[in-house]
Amino acid sequence: MSNARIAIAYHSGYGHTAKQAEAVAAGAASVPGTTTDLVPVDELTEEVWERLTAADAIVFGAPTYMGSPSWVFKKFAEESVRIWAADLGWRDKIAAGFTNSKAMSGDKLNSLVDLSVFAAQHGMIWVGLDIYPGWAESTASIEDLNRLGSWLGAMAQSDADLSAEKAPPATDLRTAAALGARVATVTHRHLRGALAA
Repeated sequence: MSNARIAIAYHSGYGHTAKQAEAVAAGAASVPGTTTDLVPVDELTEEVWERLTAADAIVFGAPTYMGSPSWVFKKFAEESVRIWAADLGWRDKIAAGFTNSKAMSGDKLNSLVDLSVFAAQHGMIWVGLDIYPGWAESTASIEDLNRLGSWLGAMAQSDADLSAEKAPPATDLRTAAALGARVATVTHRHLRGALAA
């Protein structure tokens, strides 16, 4: 099995989204032959761009503020025009996304749509969750995977009065890990297919 390199490019305002990023990385690393790289996008150095260029897949993450990704992430997205202008430098990389907000909805879907369109503009291949929505029946539990019912990416909810040591809840982190594992699995398949072509 070839090695698959998964980068998690994220911004975290208060640490909650960073915990989600770590869960994505742990899930990806659970797939044999996978290495992960947590890449905060707060400071856009040449090293950041090099690490993302070296990756086979990039999972984008940002908190949802006012119904869309944080401005720090948006700055990163706009600065990535340098990659886009260089013959779509991220073309055919696998992509996925995750987000966190304090509200159960918080319009997080809009953030995931933003992330997926961003990936599409780079010519990337988007991977969503393959988990039925949890906590959706009378016998279901808040502990279910995908309790917030998203397919486009992993969502998490962190109570505004809880620190990153206590939120997001474990179920949302398990969902993020499931996304990471799926991205790694799909990336391995993609790499094998590219070798066979």
